[in-house]
Amino acid sequence: MTPRALLLIDIQVAFDDRYWGARNNPQAEENAGRLLAHWRAAEAPVFHVRHLSVEPASPLNPVFDRVDFKPEVTPLPGEPVLQKHVNSAFIGTNLEARLVEAGIERLTICGLTTPHCVSTTARMAANLGFSVELVHDACAAFTRNANTAWRGGGAVSAEAIHAAALDQLNGEFARVMGVAEVLAERP
Repeated sequence: MTPRALLLIDIQVAFDDRYWGARNNPQAEENAGRLLAHWRAAEAPVFHVRHLSVEPASPLNPVFDRVDFKPEVTPLPGEPVLQKHVNSAFIGTNLEARLVEAGIERLTICGLTTPHCVSTTARMAANLGFSVELVHDACAAFTRNANTAWRGGGAVSAEAIHAAALDQLNGEFARVMGVAEVLAERP
């Protein structure tokens, strides 16, 4: 079987802030924790990604002291943690080099938020030649993720934002899967 790594993107306490608006998938962190436990039990490669925003008002800006990982996915000593300042986990980090060095060809990705850092990382991973599995029920979107001003505004639900992002990734950049489907396989 092709070597596979789990990539957990930005599952941080700052996403509990009201700043982001309503969200979907309230079980996303729990599901990401289940995936992490599965990978750890198999002693398979895991990479944690933390967003450190440079935007002054963002809850992900380190000045607000809310950039810690959520308890469900807290890294263990020795598990790699990559810090980024942009949407892609590949920009400004050594993620690609680490994956190549480890012989990883498949990535299973989950995290926050679906249309931003998760989507950008999945697209870039595919463009770099990795096979990508995106775990839809271990990701979430927020209503703040919709900026509809370009078309005159209008409300969009977090679920619709999440689904639209996944629809655009599935088949071209990633294979969208559920946590149960992923857990049925060996990492």
